[in-house]
Amino acid sequence: MNVKAQSKQAIFGFLAASIAIGATGGYWLSRQQDSPIPRINIEGAPAVASTHGGGPIPEDSSLAAAVRPKNDAATDNANITRVVAALLGQAHYLQQPLDDAMSERFLTRLLDELDPQHIFFFQSDLEEFAKYKTTLDDLTIKGDISPATVIFSRFKERVKQQTEFSSSLLKSEKFDFSGESTYLVDRKAVPAPANLEEAKKLWAERVRYEYLQEKLNNKKPEMILNDLEKRYSRIARTVRQLDDYDIAERYLTSLAHAYDPHTDYLGKASTEAFAINNIRLSLVGIGAQLMDEDGYTKIVELIPGGPAEQSGLLKPGDRIVAVAQGTDGEPVDVVDMKIDKVVEMIRGQKGTTVRLTIIPVNAPDPSTRKVITLVRDNVKIEEQAAKAQIIEAPDKNGKMVRLGVIDLPTFYADPRSGKSATSDIEVLLKKLQEEKVAGVILDLRRNGGGLLTEAVSLTGLFIKQGPVVQVRSYTGSVRKEEDDDPAIAYDGPLVVLTSRFSASASEIVAGALQDYGRAIIVGEASTYGKGTVQVVQPLKEVMSGNRIQTSVDPGTLHLTVQKFYRASGASTQLKGVTPDIVLPAATDVLEIGERFMKFPLPWDTIAPAAYEKTNRVAPYIVALRENSTKRLTTDSDFQYLRQQIARATEQIKDKSVSLNEQKRRQELEEAKARTAQRRKQLSGRQDTGERYYPLTVSTATKPGLPKPMTAKELVDSLKRPRAVDPDEAEDEPDVPEVDFHLTEARRILSDYIGLVKK
Repeated sequence: MNVKAQSKQAIFGFLAASIAIGATGGYWLSRQQDSPIPRINIEGAPAVASTHGGGPIPEDSSLAAAVRPKNDAATDNANITRVVAALLGQAHYLQQPLDDAMSERFLTRLLDELDPQHIFFFQSDLEEFAKYKTTLDDLTIKGDISPATVIFSRFKERVKQQTEFSSSLLKSEKFDFSGESTYLVDRKAVPAPANLEEAKKLWAERVRYEYLQEKLNNKKPEMILNDLEKRYSRIARTVRQLDDYDIAERYLTSLAHAYDPHTDYLGKASTEAFAINNIRLSLVGIGAQLMDEDGYTKIVELIPGGPAEQSGLLKPGDRIVAVAQGTDGEPVDVVDMKIDKVVEMIRGQKGTTVRLTIIPVNAPDPSTRKVITLVRDNVKIEEQAAKAQIIEAPDKNGKMVRLGVIDLPTFYADPRSGKSATSDIEVLLKKLQEEKVAGVILDLRRNGGGLLTEAVSLTGLFIKQGPVVQVRSYTGSVRKEEDDDPAIAYDGPLVVLTSRFSASASEIVAGALQDYGRAIIVGEASTYGKGTVQVVQPLKEVMSGNRIQTSVDPGTLHLTVQKFYRASGASTQLKGVTPDIVLPAATDVLEIGERFMKFPLPWDTIAPAAYEKTNRVAPYIVALRENSTKRLTTDSDFQYLRQQIARATEQIKDKSVSLNEQKRRQELEEAKARTAQRRKQLSGRQDTGERYYPLTVSTATKPGLPKPMTAKELVDSLKRPRAVDPDEAEDEPDVPEVDFHLTEARRILSDYIGLVKK
């Protein structure tokens, strides 16, 4: 099957590649049964391996003896390593051979991924490992991973020292938190400790920091000692039990990440976990994709229709610190636990309960904890479908005006039923127009991607026809994905609402509608910014095709092979889509997006495609932007948001926290008071007269509209359970929070409608 044919079946989506590298908003090509297996030049393979005819190898031949697998990890790892190195050098988009320059990047990634906070390795260790900067390439190409043995041996030694020291300190230290000392939480930019003496000072401060974190959550001393002791024992045991296959996988993963953050090697176990974690429609669990970040299990994406997303209690960026089974199971600390083990604990039988202790992404203090109770379930397909609502509100003159909002969580299609994002939105658009809406907002803020074909056909609902996205391969060849249907489903005023979590297919749609001048793009400073394409290549296919065998499943290589470009020729990589009107957001201070990842592919341009601009937006942008800026200057809700952003900015800039207990408790009380004050303000607001008519694809085909709801009634109708937190047992009323960006997007759309009428 050729690449174009494969692309028709490609799937976008945030993926936790190897469940360890983070949000990827990716476009993935699955290898098909009839796909050609690449022939690659593999150094160190038997000399005749690439020229053998392809039939069975005679058992008595010298070639059979050369390739017959030995049942030992060293032989398996050598064979797998040669194949991975060859594929990366010859099939990756960069077309960059594994040379001295890549060798240095490889070493950097390996050390950073083993010790991201510079806690374990000493400066003397790093100086010793520096000899590999220009030799990892030659050794790896030959299948020699002896540097991994050296580096991991030292890593195990340092972890053993750190955990034993920390455990002994727990038993002997009388912790006092009355001083003015601080702990540097983010040590990524700080040099490693010079020697053991300096390391022990760092380790002691870390133990004090971890102890205070638990104390601020009102744990008793004996419980704190027990929990931390278990944590240190688990870390030591996990590292001690790393076998040769584990070490080789970590080693080759770092090699893959040296090419770009989305190229990834997965061993057999990680491949299986990846498959389970990314088969969205058959996933039983909480419906969240996870990654490992600095020892924490971080939520990357909430799957639309899953229990986590439906609850409204979890957000991307939340960090899981403990997992408990059932309603009364003992919470198990998962800090520094292997991500696959955490995933295993969270998954479970449909209908069973899991309790997650999290640090919220917007927590005022790193000691903040929330306990979330969820019931495991299948991802509900109907919840992934597009929905709409009609918002009826009085204008400046008191006249009721209707606006339509379409929420699209993913770009989907089911060939068996004929149901798709495009067909569903077409139904919703028809209903909105029947009900005389003056304009439409397409909300892509929580949309991490989906099918390429749907991104193209959905864009076609708003334009006559033309190129939507361009895809470039490493050879330089470019193909255009076009909307060839001249029909337009909706030709009225249009706003597209985006966020930093809008990725891949969302970026393609927003970019195309911006290039054509068909819609006003409104939202956070940029979208996610991932414009690369990966192919999932099982290594056993390549190894079999090249007459190389192993005694174990060699796993898979996720390989970046193409890049996306807008019709205008600008890449969606790195920069994403910049809105026409940028709104302030709490995510402005968070490291969310492709540009914060290590070694991302660069932003660039290619020749623009031939397309016809509509010029529907440009004449009004300046006036719309000025009006929005004036509103945001005086709007009380945006003033509150700016205060939140300012506080978060200060916290992130400092990168350290106080180890003074009284000061920290005071800060927590102040944060709690601000939250209470905000809830009081919201609950005291008068009804503005706005009414909401929620619509599904099913109800949109029926005559008339459902009974209108107030904002409070709309929130109540969702019936989302609240967090279960024993330390915050007070029963607070469920007050609807203001959706800052949707509110301003509606105002912008109203202004746009007025300007167009003039």
